[in-house]
Amino acid sequence: MESTLIELKFSLDTFYFLICGILVMWMAAGFAMLEAGLVRSKNTTEILTKNIALYSIACTMFLLVGYNIMYVGNTEGGIIPSFGGLIGTQAADADHSLESDFFFQVVFVATAMSIVSGAVAERMKLWAFLVFTLVLTGLIYPIEGYWTWGSGFLSAMGFVDFAGSAIVHATGASAALAGVLLLGARKGKYGKNGEIYPIPGSNLPLATLGTFILWMGWFGFNGGSQLLISDAENATAVGQILLNTNAAAAMGAVSALFVCKALWGKADLTMVLNGALAGLVVITADPLSPSPLMACLLGLLGGSLVVFSIVILDKAKIDDPVGAISVHGVCGVLGIMLVPVTNAEANLVTQLIGLLCIIGFVFISSLLVWAILKHTMGIRVTEEEELNGMDQHDCGIDAYPEFVSVRSN
Repeated sequence: MESTLIELKFSLDTFYFLICGILVMWMAAGFAMLEAGLVRSKNTTEILTKNIALYSIACTMFLLVGYNIMYVGNTEGGIIPSFGGLIGTQAADADHSLESDFFFQVVFVATAMSIVSGAVAERMKLWAFLVFTLVLTGLIYPIEGYWTWGSGFLSAMGFVDFAGSAIVHATGASAALAGVLLLGARKGKYGKNGEIYPIPGSNLPLATLGTFILWMGWFGFNGGSQLLISDAENATAVGQILLNTNAAAAMGAVSALFVCKALWGKADLTMVLNGALAGLVVITADPLSPSPLMACLLGLLGGSLVVFSIVILDKAKIDDPVGAISVHGVCGVLGIMLVPVTNAEANLVTQLIGLLCIIGFVFISSLLVWAILKHTMGIRVTEEEELNGMDQHDCGIDAYPEFVSVRSN
């Protein structure tokens, strides 16, 4: 009877893990739709190609080397991973299958890389981006992942990042920032005297759909990070996590809406979408400890901050077409630093050290990789190719061929 109960719990937790992984995988569609909606029509096919390619590369690289680096044969509390072999073996006392653990982890890696895609959109060479994807998903992410979720030195110090505000989101944003700094802004985005010229996206219904898909997928992102659901304590925790996740996203959107109204007298849809995502990123650092009202407050702070962050980065001529650096980077930092407010096991000093280690390592290593790519194969398309659009240059297929045909006549 006892062995049957253990097997049932194992099966239930494995199934829950897999379903949450599928929800997180669905976030790849959310990123693709969001980015496709926020770029110009002439760059839509290329950004979609990036998204399906980066997901596929991330899954392959994490299977071949990434998971090994992050989890297999490493010393607890260490800094340098062991670079062990493949995905290891099933532990005798495991709560879920090893394969389900790998699947859940690999979709997180793809999420981190998806953040980079939107920030460098409309002017980066496709193949340079894909080469960088190999390095981030196969080496950079797994190393900082070992420091934290892989029981490395940051984990031993007590750094708290429940579902990845820093480990996933700030990592993606740091890699994106390094690329954007070397890449430069899109042509026509900034004037010689400091003017900022908006470049509207081509399909806001698509961007809105992408945001809702991401919102939905986030329930697996945060809920699955509880790891278990087969007893009353964990099932209750999962319910609290999903409640808080939804509350933070909702209040993030509301706060962004009112900030836009206060600043410009208009309801800027793109800011509202990013407000919802900002709330999700903030709560991801610890979606279990806060009360529902505190989750609303965290979402409010994230949704408000992201509006100002996007404006400030624009004034600094850091061209991020989708606001990814602000949403995932700035709000990821905010989420990590607010964890001690509701979680007695966290402290500000350790949280700050963890952030500096993760962001510093990812930014510097990414900057190095981007620089090597820039001086070898190049990372930016020519001015003519940028003017004509990435779809024709990289893919040879227009996302909206009827529109292009009408426009050319």
